[in-house]
Amino acid sequence: MAKKAPNPIDKHVGSRVRMRRMMVSMSQEKLGEHLGITFQQIQKYEKGTNRIGASRLQQISTVLGVPVAFFFEGAPAFGPEGEGFSEDQSPAYVSDFLATSDGLTLTRNFMRIADPKIRRRIVELVIAIAGEAETPA
Repeated sequence: MAKKAPNPIDKHVGSRVRMRRMMVSMSQEKLGEHLGITFQQIQKYEKGTNRIGASRLQQISTVLGVPVAFFFEGAPAFGPEGEGFSEDQSPAYVSDFLATSDGLTLTRNFMRIADPKIRRRIVELVIAIAGEAETPA
């Protein structure tokens, strides 16, 4: 019997929980302690394997210091015919990258650079290293 794939919304919410937890430098164990659950349950939430109930999501938002809506920002949107991601949402790879420790560290430190010209030069350097032409925003 094949395993059912996690719902895209559950995966998105879980990745946002992970991203926020990492932003505040909190371990899975510590978040689990605050919620009265195991770190394994936190892992399942973050992977989207287990769905997070409304009351639990409210608890998580309180512990991590963000509104519940934070966890749904950039979530996949489905139209009346299930056409998939809406065009105005960020690509999934952006959220996936920001949920990693490298993505979070890079973003946090990049935003600490006060001079916008230096930030732009860093972006140009990364584009040159990656060998890709910049796409319009």
